[in-house]
Amino acid sequence: VQLQASGGGLVQAGGSLNLSCAVSGSTTRANGMGWYYLVPGKQREWVADITSDGRAGYADSVKGRFTISRDNPKNTVYLQMNSLKPEDTAVYYCYAVVSSKHYWGQGTLVTVSS
Repeated sequence: VQLQASGGGLVQAGGSLNLSCAVSGSTTRANGMGWYYLVPGKQREWVADITSDGRAGYADSVKGRFTISRDNPKNTVYLQMNSLKPEDTAVYYCYAVVSSKHYWGQGTLVTVSS
């Protein structure tokens, strides 16, 4: 099972990005899927997650700005990031739970300039 994340980049404060993460190598639908971010020198922080039936949860820091969604037939999770702030700058990692095992994507860098 592999996860391929994409969509990161450089954006000005107030701008938007849409991250995506596709699961390959499995015909089994992923259960929980979600995103974390990592800033060098700090601990990994949870951003959002979504269950297979679409229930979503968000960190307080992103509520109202980020939206997580998924496409079950494509086994893909998305993170729409709006009203970005410089403090959102980080490497974003997706994960998926497939057959009770956690798998991680390679990370995609999001840089928000002020």
